[in-house]
Amino acid sequence: MSEITSNDGYRLALADIKQRIQAAQVRAVLAVNAELLALYWDIGRRLVQWQSEQGWGAAVVEQMARDLQATYPGMKGFSRTSLFAMRQFYAFFSPAFEVVPQPVGQMPWGHVRTLLAKVKTVDTALLYAQACAENGWSRTMLEWQIEQQFHARAGKAVGNFAKTLPAPQSELVQQSLKDPYVFDFLMLAPQAVERDIENQLVAQITRFLLELGKGFAFLGRQYQLEVNGKDYFLDLLFYHARLKCYVVVELKAGEFKPEYIGKLNFYLSAVDDQLRADDDQPTIGLILCKDKDKLDVEYALRDINKPMGVSSFITKEIPLNVRSQLPTVAEIEQELGALNPDAGEDAE
Repeated sequence: MSEITSNDGYRLALADIKQRIQAAQVRAVLAVNAELLALYWDIGRRLVQWQSEQGWGAAVVEQMARDLQATYPGMKGFSRTSLFAMRQFYAFFSPAFEVVPQPVGQMPWGHVRTLLAKVKTVDTALLYAQACAENGWSRTMLEWQIEQQFHARAGKAVGNFAKTLPAPQSELVQQSLKDPYVFDFLMLAPQAVERDIENQLVAQITRFLLELGKGFAFLGRQYQLEVNGKDYFLDLLFYHARLKCYVVVELKAGEFKPEYIGKLNFYLSAVDDQLRADDDQPTIGLILCKDKDKLDVEYALRDINKPMGVSSFITKEIPLNVRSQLPTVAEIEQELGALNPDAGEDAE
């Protein structure tokens, strides 16, 4: 047996078979799901038609629910509430589509019902459906992304990608970045500096990567590069598997300043020379700052030939009433002295 398992050809073939089995399982699940959504679409179509042509109103929904449950007593999914959702499903998408739209057809029914409950327009629903297909969001994650207004932030970073990268790479990069980023898991005082932000982002790296989006792999903080005998440190360095490029992220606790662009341009050149492989795409840079003026960013990027963008970020600040209750350094020292009256004598 060891001779078989140690054979390179066997191991490669086994890995290929496993991958094909997994792919077949996924296709089977998707096929069943698509068939189910097609059924729900048709039920919804008939309900809308009967209500419109026969004027039966909600009564036809309730009657069908009773009849289906009587015929299939152990089968879930055909309650009065579910049938109303099927009617809504058809009514929502049918003005734009004759059949279930392709990205929606890949979603579980629970995801679809979340879209129907929380999204107002078909275009926005399609955006979320596509994002679910690409990122594998759970229903809970989909709800969270909707609450965080993902559709209003995706692809909104101010950058020069269209001028510095060829299509379709430029479009992929643009769609992979957001503005603003929501770091609601951070608790920062107004006087927080870049290192405070960096420390908390790295401590919460899983949630940080979740907000950045699928494809980002974290390589390190204060990543050291040597240029001309001098050491330089990148705030955060990532590799993006989908874009196939390094991503340098610089953190700024305050408002965007044009001089930040020159420093980032220097870092991108160094990463391209020292880390980038022949089959990697050009390194991109992202400045994350507390605030920015779009015109300032556009002027600063106008003649830069390295691909980079600027986005703002949102965090939770420590409330004023909480900050006022926090002891000062002097008060802490005074309290410690009261607890240890001999401390002063020992110090002498």
